[in-house]
Amino acid sequence: LVAAQKSCSCLEASKVQPLSTRAPAHDSITRMLNSLSPDNDALWSEAEPMVHKTTGLLELDDSTLDKPYAKKIPLVYRHWSGKHHDTVKGINLLTLLWTDGDKHVPCDHRIYDKVHDELSKNDHFKALLKTAYERGFRPQYVCFDGWYSSLENLKFIRHLKWHWFTRLKSNRLVNPDKTGNVPIAYIDIGTAGRVVHLKAYGFIKVFRTVSKDGDVEHWATNYLDMKVLELRSLSEKSWVIEN
Repeated sequence: LVAAQKSCSCLEASKVQPLSTRAPAHDSITRMLNSLSPDNDALWSEAEPMVHKTTGLLELDDSTLDKPYAKKIPLVYRHWSGKHHDTVKGINLLTLLWTDGDKHVPCDHRIYDKVHDELSKNDHFKALLKTAYERGFRPQYVCFDGWYSSLENLKFIRHLKWHWFTRLKSNRLVNPDKTGNVPIAYIDIGTAGRVVHLKAYGFIKVFRTVSKDGDVEHWATNYLDMKVLELRSLSEKSWVIEN
């Protein structure tokens, strides 16, 4: 992978082995890869020295690795792709990333394969955070896409006693003034944000941002003292995992 970054195959791997009478052939590399199971601990052993567990952010998102011509490759299913804005054939990978704003270190991952393990993306979401907690992480915030902002996930993070930061869909029900639940898009939100009650969860703080193109987004956190400057900083840092 280091010596031939553009063409990654067992045949290419055999070509770039050090000169030796015992250099492995491509068949032996194929057998080795087939005998290995995904090893998240190996990734963590590389990442652990580069992170600070009690500072920074944990970011979580999934991406679809395009496999448009795959017919018999395992793990290839149809997934939604933010890149193509459509469902495409590929392998869906959930990644947990630690960042302090300057360094960006992948710490853990899961492969979505519900057909065989019966685990949803939300199951993997909670498993990644549970493992991070057991490894000693105590981040300033956990940041994730609005797709993962279900009540179950938010309550799980609260159970870990962590702060979370995410976006909410415009139809998410909140109670701003104890008069009843309404979609978040219908309430007044000042530039400094507003504390509201999220249905079936509890009090959160919400912000509304409008892009130059007129796109409206609703950001939310369970940290009720968040200021606008921190919102802007977090919203920028939370895009790191998209890259």
